[in-house]
Amino acid sequence: MSTILIAEDEERISSFLQRGLTASGFTTEVAVSGDAALELALSGRFDLVILDIGLPGMDGFEVLRRLREENEELPVVILTARENVRDTVAGFEGGADDYITKPFRFQELLARVRVRLKSERNAAVKSIRVGDMRLDLRAKQVLVGSEAIDLSAREFAMAEAFFRHPGQVLSREQLLDLVWGYAFDPGSNIVDVYVGYLRKKLGKERIASVRGMGYRLEKGGRVAAA
Repeated sequence: MSTILIAEDEERISSFLQRGLTASGFTTEVAVSGDAALELALSGRFDLVILDIGLPGMDGFEVLRRLREENEELPVVILTARENVRDTVAGFEGGADDYITKPFRFQELLARVRVRLKSERNAAVKSIRVGDMRLDLRAKQVLVGSEAIDLSAREFAMAEAFFRHPGQVLSREQLLDLVWGYAFDPGSNIVDVYVGYLRKKLGKERIASVRGMGYRLEKGGRVAAA
């Protein structure tokens, strides 16, 4: 089991990350300042660091610089609200392995974490099959039988959430976390709207409503990953 250091001082975001990563099988620990983050990152106990740039005290760029002086191998995924090219370039030149901006979808961050943790099985998965449907993670489309169904970016993200949990009931709150991330209003009906979009494209019978609980992708056969 991989252990991830979350260097993030905003409690709402660190809690969101902890819940999601723990549910995905990781062990986590949180650092709320740059000094604490550097000390923990150098302890040798972690397999990956999710590093916020705007940490109090020592900022994330300085944490990264000092970490790379001692350890060139530990994967670091920068998480920041800064979107300008200069900061992105500075992050990569400073030794970051990946860079993701806030607000973010948890499913995207999870995919990036798994890619960096090369021992993770899902890093090698190219497609996921459920019954007669196949989700192509590279082409960003779903094949129903031999027919390719093009999806918008958000539709694909929701389809991926369902394909990774076939036969499992996903609540609206879980889908909001997986597809829209921590920043979206939990009172919105956006999940129901996008489930409707997917039903129109994939077939109404493939996504079942479970009264008072959420939605479930019907397996319709053996599930496989390739």
